[in-house]
Amino acid sequence: MEPNLLETLDGQVALVTGANRGIGREITSGLVELDATVYGGVRDPTAALPDGVEAVEIDVTEESMIESAVEEVVTAGGQLDILVNNAGVGGAGAGIEDIDSEDFDRILDVNLRGPSLLSKYALPHLLETDAPRIVNVSSGVGILAEPIESEMPAYRISKAGINALTVSLDQTYGEDGLIANSVDPGWVATDLGGEEAPREPEKGAETPIWLSRFGPGSPSGLFWKDKQVIDF
Repeated sequence: MEPNLLETLDGQVALVTGANRGIGREITSGLVELDATVYGGVRDPTAALPDGVEAVEIDVTEESMIESAVEEVVTAGGQLDILVNNAGVGGAGAGIEDIDSEDFDRILDVNLRGPSLLSKYALPHLLETDAPRIVNVSSGVGILAEPIESEMPAYRISKAGINALTVSLDQTYGEDGLIANSVDPGWVATDLGGEEAPREPEKGAETPIWLSRFGPGSPSGLFWKDKQVIDF
């Protein structure tokens, strides 16, 4: 199914987490260029953001902050059309034996629990709009259709979970009009991806921005890379 792409996001409101650097920063900039009203979720409200992006303080490990941030966006913007769950942290370890339990909890909190709770509090507002969208930034290391490797176990588990969240959102709220998709931005040269990564943040942001343009009747519940569906 071909997506129904919106040419402009004028009159629409977006919330992007992890907005002050890397892929998140490029996503917010791209949505502003499409004329959306964009709120950037950041832990430090004084962080520098692209022109036209309003800062919203969010620590995605704190449920009360998530709830209040969503309400702040809706109060200021009048609605919420797009949620991009981009904030994330990496992980280390050659296998599950190597990981510290506190690190495991932190990675799952940021990468999976946070997006789940953001979706929870955003959904009542999203479903009031004509084309509610949730874009979950995932990773190819969480694909279960291929043998999952041992390195970075908590990170891989969290990204497999994000894909499961996407499917759950689609199956539960798709009939209400929700368009929920996951995206693998590729190996990107960010603080998380490292300097050796072959992709620049602008490239990593292309497909999340494209998914944010999906209009009513567009595909949902899928995993995308470079604007193509890939296996989970």
